[in-house]
Amino acid sequence: MRVILDCDPGIDDTYAIIFLTAAAHAGLIELDCVTTTSGNVPADQCAQNAGWILGLCGLPIIPLAAGLPAPLEVELTTTPETHGDTGLGYANAPARHVEHDWDTLWIDSIERGTDDLHLIVTGPLTNLAAFAHAHPEHFAKLRHITVMGGAVNYPGNTTPSAEWNFWVDPHAAADVFAMTPAPITLCSLGVTEQMLLSPGALAEFVDKLGGSPLAEHLEAITRFYFEFHEEVGQGYQAQIHDLLTVLIALGLVEYTWKDATVDVEADSQLMRGTSVADLRGIWEREPNARLVTGAYIEMAWGWFTWACEVHAKIAAGDKEAWLDDAVLAISSLCVDVCRWFPSRAHRDPVELGDVYADIAARIVRA
Repeated sequence: MRVILDCDPGIDDTYAIIFLTAAAHAGLIELDCVTTTSGNVPADQCAQNAGWILGLCGLPIIPLAAGLPAPLEVELTTTPETHGDTGLGYANAPARHVEHDWDTLWIDSIERGTDDLHLIVTGPLTNLAAFAHAHPEHFAKLRHITVMGGAVNYPGNTTPSAEWNFWVDPHAAADVFAMTPAPITLCSLGVTEQMLLSPGALAEFVDKLGGSPLAEHLEAITRFYFEFHEEVGQGYQAQIHDLLTVLIALGLVEYTWKDATVDVEADSQLMRGTSVADLRGIWEREPNARLVTGAYIEMAWGWFTWACEVHAKIAAGDKEAWLDDAVLAISSLCVDVCRWFPSRAHRDPVELGDVYADIAARIVRA
């Protein structure tokens, strides 16, 4: 499985990168490239942040480029009150040169084939919409697109009805859902806000990271996010939207979904960025989304624990221990299935066996 990550680091994006790099180290995925979009902070700053995190994760060679500097039609709004002035809370990424050939990276990846290519977007959809307009033939080849965004029949986190990523660039969001060549797996607020991180869990993750350089910075990155959530009345905890989105995109957590036709309001000042999902076929249009309605959060955090352990072993130069990790991970999958099978998504044991066999094969491939 190959991955393009388009992100706007961003504190929760950082957690997504930590997992993806661990998965790349362990052979679960091939991380083709990381590109950035303007959202939490401008795209160039996002690229500096992503480059620093990739380096801390031991993968500074991953191709990286900043995308478009502003939304398609509206002025850029960033969110220093949520992620800090430079996007990483109380941490600051060192300055670095930033490339801007993001669309070339996407084209190169798409031309290698798209059957196993997953495009995951955890920021505003600016780059994806621009790519659809500028490179329609390559855009049409995409088969697997996962997006973190929107608030479907759920309160917004930016306006009463709109989620941040869609609100920042509503025209891009509307264009992407209008033009998508395949149904988009949509991870909206109603699901991602369930991915809650507590201070106690953070301390455990830092401990699991061992001698990884990440351990020195993760608390400073995340503490700002805790303080923001407390200031807005959500308690001293943090919603790690983008990590859950990545795990759903890779099929590593159990989740449920509904076919939906999604549209986004772009031009109304009152309803800017509001996502609307037709779940009953009232519009008489083909579904353009798989709306995620629930996810197994405990399994998701289990995968992040595994990622932290992988980074600790990378830092210690202990690659042989991956075999033990693989055995434990596969054993955990097989034991844990008894807690939830059957479910709305999986009722056929043979089909579920195929899903688990694929996960197991990716775990041991390295």
